Amino acid sequence: MKDCKLAIVGVTGVVGRTALEVLKEFDLPIYEYVFFASKRSAGTKINFNGKDYIVQELTDHSFDSGFDYAIFSAGGDIAKHFAPIASSKGCIVIDNSSAFRMDENVPLVVPEVNPEDAFQNHGIIANPNCSTIQAVVPLKIMNDLYPIKRIVYSTYQAVSGAGKTAIDDLKNNTTNKFPYPIQNNCLPHIDVFLENGYTKEEMKMINETRKILHRPELKITATTVRVPVLNSHSESINVEFEQDFDLEKIVQHLQHTKGIVLQDDTKNNVYPIATKATGHNEVFVGRIRRDESIPYGLNFWCVADNIRKGAATNAIQILELLINHEM
Repeated sequence: MKDCKLAIVGVTGVVGRTALEVLKEFDLPIYEYVFFASKRSAGTKINFNGKDYIVQELTDHSFDSGFDYAIFSAGGDIAKHFAPIASSKGCIVIDNSSAFRMDENVPLVVPEVNPEDAFQNHGIIANPNCSTIQAVVPLKIMNDLYPIKRIVYSTYQAVSGAGKTAIDDLKNNTTNKFPYPIQNNCLPHIDVFLENGYTKEEMKMINETRKILHRPELKITATTVRVPVLNSHSESINVEFEQDFDLEKIVQHLQHTKGIVLQDDTKNNVYPIATKATGHNEVFVGRIRRDESIPYGLNFWCVADNIRKGAATNAIQILELLINHEM
């Protein structure tokens, strides 16, 4: 395993700073870190692993000195401009934005689900949407056991997924990010509405799930809702299989899958909740039961820290996958 040089773009943001926390936990063989941000944040001092770093302004020449990898957490417009520049200089980019997710030449990767896709990259690897990441980890297990016919997503997404302004709206009862107060409300409106009546967030989940599971014709519908929760997304997922299934077999596989924490003891009120998932890298799964309204249906509930597993952790797991592949 060789030591690597890593760039982090957007290091002063919520996801960028969380990436630094996760990097400490993973302890990867990285010999040099360089941190980039906008001109406004350039010059900021960041202490990481006992060493002070000065954040540099991201420019067209930032990657001239040569990098092995870069994690981008700076938004789609930044990624569209700078990720191709970085990759043209031999740097593999792991991008957290939506800029490249549906590009057929760019792999969309969740390491527990489709790790092999990471090695088909053309210099850029896309990190999926936060709500998609946590859903496909248990869905992969189910789909491998019994082919899935249809998925119905209902999400309950925390304000941290919409950034600092959204967090401030929840804390201060303002409407700078949302069209209505998020305090005491659930808003069925994440991202913009499209002509088909869905929101962009809902179509992200639908299209990304198909791409990650390699099921382009899979029937999926989604309703995504912003809720007055600070951090960690919760999802109610309804699955219809092509055939009958052994519920206990599914539960056993979930229980023994790395990256999943099974919390399903309803007699003792044990099930995943947002406050317990926050700060962890795993996907928490519970409330697993048959859907008695259809022959081959199943319901389950899953919760994950949307800043960690939904963004920073998944990106660093991809990085770990790439580094280990070079051993």
